[in-house]
Amino acid sequence: MTQKAKLLSAIAGKNRGLLARELDKVEILGAIAELEDLNPTPKPLQATSLLDGNWRLLYTTSKELLGLDRFPLFQLGQIHQCIRTETNHIYNIAEVIGVPFLEGFICVSAVFEPISERRVNVKFERLVVGLQRLVSYKSSHDFIKQLEAGKRFFPTDISIENRDRQGWLDITYLDENLRIGRGNEGSIFVLTKDDEG
Repeated sequence: MTQKAKLLSAIAGKNRGLLARELDKVEILGAIAELEDLNPTPKPLQATSLLDGNWRLLYTTSKELLGLDRFPLFQLGQIHQCIRTETNHIYNIAEVIGVPFLEGFICVSAVFEPISERRVNVKFERLVVGLQRLVSYKSSHDFIKQLEAGKRFFPTDISIENRDRQGWLDITYLDENLRIGRGNEGSIFVLTKDDEG
């Protein structure tokens, strides 16, 4: 079994980390570290053709993201991260499902600035929260096209530029369909390239 297959097997069935027990987390972190040692793209920020595109979260240790699953009657759906290297933008979209006709989403957009061969500073700019039906949300790809075209979603489209929300992210593994990142709060993110759209 390859190291990549070992990691994918370890995170299978863990619902992006929501169902990971402590022993699972130890195994997963070990598999992540082993795969990072084999990173085929040592300068990921220069590999824009690999980095650019739509990604879907497979696993995270981020308490902030996993905490979205704690709302009564709702559960966390898919989480997408869309990277646009041409404009240095990142769009994070978490879908929330549960009560029929009240499916929601949370979108945070940010700009990123490369500061080394694998680290970016991230400055959050905009938060959009809403019901999927009210904004005709069909997919993360289509929604981002609307954001990029300048569409605003009142009243839950909030500028967060002046709130000094920022952080950094190291891209520690990147190939044609898998990316691993480590954030400034100690969180780990494992994502797969999403062919949607």
